Amino acid sequence: MVRIFIAIDLPRYIKEQIRESQTILSTTGAKLTLVNPDVTHITLKFIGEVDLPRLDAIVKAFSTILFEPFSYEVHGIAGNNRHSPRVIWGNVQDKGHCARLHHIIEDTLSPLGISRENRAFTPHITFARVKTFHPSLLAVLRGISQTQLGSGEVHGIHLKKSTLLADGPRYEDIAEVVWS
Repeated sequence: MVRIFIAIDLPRYIKEQIRESQTILSTTGAKLTLVNPDVTHITLKFIGEVDLPRLDAIVKAFSTILFEPFSYEVHGIAGNNRHSPRVIWGNVQDKGHCARLHHIIEDTLSPLGISRENRAFTPHITFARVKTFHPSLLAVLRGISQTQLGSGEVHGIHLKKSTLLADGPRYEDIAEVVWS
């Protein structure tokens, strides 16, 4: 079995901005599990555990996904809940491109028995998971809520393998689709 997902990779300068934001978040009284900035990305579709024959079919379908290149900005840092966040993320603003791409991915994979997401898709970059909430986190989030982390260009997407390890997840590209 292989654990997989589809994502957009981030440029190095955005990852450095994430690292700086995580340093600020770490000053709170909240107990946080920080995501290693080197592996941060925009998840378009988490697929989960699949066996190797199914993986082959997914790779084949994935390779047919077409889209136009687009740009995005990472502007603002927020939690998934205004009063007691469990996840802290960077907001991705892209004029709806990621949501449309997500829909195409869902349409491409659903004939293979890959379940569609029930929630509305919101593009974001996960910075941290809140293990123990502390009210000081809310004040810090307010202070960095308008932080501009940079912009990027999307010229393709990646099908990634996720291996969960004691020191955090390790991601490997299985396939890539590049658009011109």
